[in-house]
Amino acid sequence: MSDGAPDSLIPYDEIVQEALRAVVGRVLGEVEAAGGMPPGSHHFYITFKTGAAGVDIPAELRARFPDEMTIVLQNKFWDLSVADDHFSVGLSFNQIPAKLVIPFSAITAFVDPAVEFGLQFQAVSEVEEAEPHAEPENDSEQGAGNGVGSEDGDDGSNVVTVDFGKKK
Repeated sequence: MSDGAPDSLIPYDEIVQEALRAVVGRVLGEVEAAGGMPPGSHHFYITFKTGAAGVDIPAELRARFPDEMTIVLQNKFWDLSVADDHFSVGLSFNQIPAKLVIPFSAITAFVDPAVEFGLQFQAVSEVEEAEPHAEPENDSEQGAGNGVGSEDGDDGSNVVTVDFGKKK
């Protein structure tokens, strides 16, 4: 009767996404507990949806990056604080300090280039509902926040992409 697998009554895709986002929280929590700096040559590229529920960033950053933004946690950040559902960090943008609050549910990519490790996430439903408020024509002009980890798929790196939304 059906060409594919039956629809699951268990939301496996959501469970896996939540578990993978917990990896990001644990890594950042360990950095926070160790004094706030990544050990050795580790550093992180974190891409997130700027319009997602709970994201708190300065208005000028939201205007520059209406859809997605990537931050780097390497040498010049401060006040990293990790909670169960979000993290906050101080960063400088054009020599202007800013505090960012980012829920783990808003993260779309996490990469540690020092060890060729990366995770990519599906946008959560809250983000999808927030996107119509941004002007779509601006999304294509934003190159800085797009593509972190997207080119790593063919180079043998450890990028994990989970996409349960498409059936064949």
